Amino acid sequence: MANDQPLTKEAILEAAEQVLRRYGPEKTSVVDVAKALQVSHGTLYRHFPSKVALREAVTERWLLRIAKPLEELASQPGGSAGDRLRTWLQALIQSKRKHVIEEPEMFGMYSAVTLEAVDMITEHVQHLITQMTGIIEDGVNSKEFRSDGEPEAMARAIFFATTRFHHPAHAYEWSSSTIEQEFELVWELILSGICK
Repeated sequence: MANDQPLTKEAILEAAEQVLRRYGPEKTSVVDVAKALQVSHGTLYRHFPSKVALREAVTERWLLRIAKPLEELASQPGGSAGDRLRTWLQALIQSKRKHVIEEPEMFGMYSAVTLEAVDMITEHVQHLITQMTGIIEDGVNSKEFRSDGEPEAMARAIFFATTRFHHPAHAYEWSSSTIEQEFELVWELILSGICK
């Protein structure tokens, strides 16, 4: 197999994502991705040393796409920090729920990778916590939120307090008829802990 086009990591990742969507993470092989690109599977190994490395790179790229709109929300100035924080959390939750329904193969791969690629997932979680930290800092500076706590520690606590609503391990619970009311209870508790 040969292709005259120069092969880039981005082209490989795009093809891998399409193949993963078609066959799912368990059935996709490096050979399938190579066939889609019309190259030998050995060519792919020059860019990614293993199937695991390729899966992790595809997942990392997918996670960046999830985080980008959240970053835009976090950096919007003005308004109530409490409203912004709630909007940010709801956007995270809705994004994960949407991906379970619309991209089950990618979500399945993400769920599997969360168990294998601890460093990558830790970095992704830290990226999200940093976004929330900015909102909380704004709330502290505007005196909407308490100033006796460290904003990053507060963001970390809020992220983990809401894990049930956005972590893939809990995806089976997201269709519960009471999930919205349960989020409201958690949100009210969070607000009572951070507001003056």
